[in-house]
Amino acid sequence: MEYPPNRRSFLIAGGLTALASTRVLGANDTLRIGVIGAGGRMNDLLNAAEKASSGNFQIVAVADVYGPRRDAVRQRSKDTATVHGDYREVLDKQLDAVLIGSTDHWHVRMAADALAAGKDVYLEKPVTHTLEEGAILTKAVRSGKQILQCGMQQRSWTHFRDAVGLIQGGSLGRIPQIRTYWWQNYLAWRNRQAVDLNALDWKSWLGGAPEQPFNEDKFFRWRWYWNFGGGAMTDLLTHWIDVVHWAMKSDQPREVHMMGDKYIFEQWECPDTVQVALRYPGFDVAYEGMMASSIDDGGLEFRGTDATMKLTRSGFTIYHEGVAAKDNPVVKADSFRDGTIDHMQNFFDCVKSRKEPNAPVETGVAAARAGHIANLAYKGNGHISWPVKG
Repeated sequence: MEYPPNRRSFLIAGGLTALASTRVLGANDTLRIGVIGAGGRMNDLLNAAEKASSGNFQIVAVADVYGPRRDAVRQRSKDTATVHGDYREVLDKQLDAVLIGSTDHWHVRMAADALAAGKDVYLEKPVTHTLEEGAILTKAVRSGKQILQCGMQQRSWTHFRDAVGLIQGGSLGRIPQIRTYWWQNYLAWRNRQAVDLNALDWKSWLGGAPEQPFNEDKFFRWRWYWNFGGGAMTDLLTHWIDVVHWAMKSDQPREVHMMGDKYIFEQWECPDTVQVALRYPGFDVAYEGMMASSIDDGGLEFRGTDATMKLTRSGFTIYHEGVAAKDNPVVKADSFRDGTIDHMQNFFDCVKSRKEPNAPVETGVAAARAGHIANLAYKGNGHISWPVKG
């Protein structure tokens, strides 16, 4: 089955009317799950789901346009899951929820269709591929009663929750500046299996993107091509800016400057080396990153008038102003497990309780929006005021 040539056609095609929840819990309260997009990140999500639920879920069906990935999930289900090339066939199954880990340009379409089919949704970040999709996804969620958890796992990560509580409680004083950063080394990720083109439906993978010949780098590193992703701004900044929005209770920049270059990966469309400044009401956020160096990985620094917090996925440390070095840090917390586990548990709990998840649609839309605005600045003259005045 071919997908419509225009990826926006579904916006008018009735994909926004959510049906009543179709609860089909099994005898032991087992959640029946559909998998859409079975790549590397989905493998991580399923690993987390197994640790979160003590095996109390069943993979009923899996959809992916690449056969080997479908087969891997089927084997994981002990050969009980049905396999599909078209994700809509998964939505026809009796399911409690679907996990969506596709390329960014499919996110909103798949999520809206799943919600309209009465399924709860775990949607990987960034939840949108364009600014316009934010309102579409929000309406798709809020016009019905389905649960949607955005893949912003810091929202369920224990030490991030503690860190935000301290910040909002005033432990750092006033915070005029926040530094964020993320370095990764794509040069180290050279070994990858050859693609079996006979097992890949490339046209369906493209979806509404412009028709183009198969390209291995686009297939594996799609985040760095505008048709499919948004580079570091929607891959990496999205996580950290969400923590900033959460901690600072402010989720829309009013001015963004972005400087980006392709120094290492000239074949990419998105820059591999970036410096970004985002101005919010009352505070500024800086982001820097480069994709050929992984020393220091990623993190945030909340610089307050009373203290500074250094926060990563490994934990956080608070250093007070005016305190001798030998007495710092005065507060320290370590992470004891991947927050994706608790985030998946929160999603499963909300599927059963019908409560709001830790990362509702508005948080994911706002985090993606900041990245989209930064990319607009990059594609322009390096600067943009927001909202744009006509």
